[in-house]
Amino acid sequence: MQLYPIFLLLLLFSIDVFCQEDESTTWNDDWDDITFTEENKYECDSINFSLTEIQQRVQQKAEKALTYCKENNLSQNYCILIDMGIHSGNLRFFVYDFAKKEVIKKALVAHGCGDAYWSDDQTRAKPQFSNVPESHLSSLGKYRMGKRGVSSWGIKINYKMHGLESTNSNAYKRIIVLHSWERVKDKETFPIGTPEGWGCPAVSNDTMRYLDTLLKQNKNMLMWIYE
Repeated sequence: MQLYPIFLLLLLFSIDVFCQEDESTTWNDDWDDITFTEENKYECDSINFSLTEIQQRVQQKAEKALTYCKENNLSQNYCILIDMGIHSGNLRFFVYDFAKKEVIKKALVAHGCGDAYWSDDQTRAKPQFSNVPESHLSSLGKYRMGKRGVSSWGIKINYKMHGLESTNSNAYKRIIVLHSWERVKDKETFPIGTPEGWGCPAVSNDTMRYLDTLLKQNKNMLMWIYE
């Protein structure tokens, strides 16, 4: 009977040590898994086009855009081209000067996350598109840039977007607008993508300041989102 308390203490001590070692082992395994996942998150990402190919794609769209603007009474000074075929961590937002026949501004731009996590970059290389309300996806197609408004994001300025095609006809009622967002960077982040929102083409604050000046002076500008 005198050995019982000693035996009980030894048993409790052994259980305590076992539990501590088990907890430590589990924690290390979980941490290693997380680290491994983050390190390899972008290993399959690649740059889709060379600079020459991007220039060619922009030029081809710009020529078609000018024809469209002439036929539809839109501004023939500038247009905005967004190439969603380009990885979101690369510059894919282009302001094109019709007179100079060249790009005068390049920037990063966000697209919609859909069912993925808001503000993450899960669809950075393969965005999806939809014209359906509440889809949280961007819509491809041509837009007429509309009135200047107040935004809850970035520098608190937005511009309404009027969808001109069947693929983006719900843009206005979906409140798809051009605005800025602090999470969008000024320089390329590849292979990390640009944070994704709920479908708006969001740009950096500095880019929005540039666009605000341009859009105030040029009404009915064309924006063309394509892939």
